[in-house]
Amino acid sequence: MKLYFAIIFIAMNSAIGLGQSAEFLFEGKKTMKWENTDEGVLLEHYFVFSNSGNQPLLIQDARVACQCTKVDFPKKPVLPGATDSIRVTFDTTDKYYYQDRIIELVSNTKKMEKLRLKVYVTPKED
Repeated sequence: MKLYFAIIFIAMNSAIGLGQSAEFLFEGKKTMKWENTDEGVLLEHYFVFSNSGNQPLLIQDARVACQCTKVDFPKKPVLPGATDSIRVTFDTTDKYYYQDRIIELVSNTKKMEKLRLKVYVTPKED
């Protein structure tokens, strides 16, 4: 078993050492800033990206601090040169005033990519 992990480790480091990697290339900004929005609205945005690296890009997870933010990402590897998107929704129910969310993408790229959502939510009047 140790030999198996050693082989995987060497293979991964060899690929990185040779400059082989997957890389995100986002179309447009990595921050989505919506206009002022009323509480209770479900906001949606697609972050379009391509894999500018020379290895398949695999997103394993998307970390968010609040369950009000949902992230749908490709489950299959994105081949070099291919384009895909990450769908993000933000539920403004029970959210008030300035909202700022960061999404960390866990993938096989050299650096962790972060996406950001910003919106001012106007509370409902009671």
